[in-house]
Amino acid sequence: MKPAVADYRYRVYCIRIVPKWGPPVYLTDYPHDLVIGGTTYHTDSGYSFSGIASEANMAPGMLDLSGISDIAGIAQDKIQAGVFDNARVYAFATTWTAPVVDEEPLGVAICGKTTLMDGRYTIQLMMLGDALGQSVGKTYTAPCPKKFGGTEFAGCKVVISPAYGVLTGVTSNSIFRDSARTEAVDYFGLGTVAFTSGQNSGLKPIEIKSYALDGTIETYEPFYYPVAVGDSYTLIPGCRKRLEDCTTKYNNIANFGGFSFIPTQSTYEQIGTK
Repeated sequence: MKPAVADYRYRVYCIRIVPKWGPPVYLTDYPHDLVIGGTTYHTDSGYSFSGIASEANMAPGMLDLSGISDIAGIAQDKIQAGVFDNARVYAFATTWTAPVVDEEPLGVAICGKTTLMDGRYTIQLMMLGDALGQSVGKTYTAPCPKKFGGTEFAGCKVVISPAYGVLTGVTSNSIFRDSARTEAVDYFGLGTVAFTSGQNSGLKPIEIKSYALDGTIETYEPFYYPVAVGDSYTLIPGCRKRLEDCTTKYNNIANFGGFSFIPTQSTYEQIGTK
């Protein structure tokens, strides 16, 4: 049951996209920009709500968004850098005469696959109701399944302390170095690096493939713009989910969630053998 229904005579649709990294994006299908609660919902041409549908049964609604890049805050560099991956999308209807944020909620979705072709983007959105149809369950594996640094009940509990610095050398957009770093080898492995200055400032963090003793950082993906000497950055330590990480790296063995000594299938299927 919806808490309210927007007046159909003055009805307009609005979308609020909240990425995990970077500022939100506000869109409306009204011919003019709408100021709602002190925030401007943009109506720049070049995008469209390609579908909003819902049914009276328990099936989740459908919501699609497509348009031209570099309009209304959905820039091409952000799309290709993955800024909108897994972003939350809040859709609601309101009236253009007296607009109210989330007056008639239409649904909450998660940004899925985003494609970019000839300057046009298409974002596939999955409604949160779709999560009810996903198979869930616990899988016992040797690596720890917990979220690194999670503070939930029985979580990881490791206190994550970010590190900051400035690049002193660049090999490529995925390999660069800060000679001032003094952390141990692989300390930032599977962590993330994000730039706070330079052309890549504001783009999402990228996962670190390896970290060397001399401060060399290699990422799994290259950054969108050229990385330059003098760019400042933020590093987040990582965890490879191994027993030795909890034992020697973080002294957190009490919260290790992996099962390192479960026999493999080839072992427990050996019946009647020595």
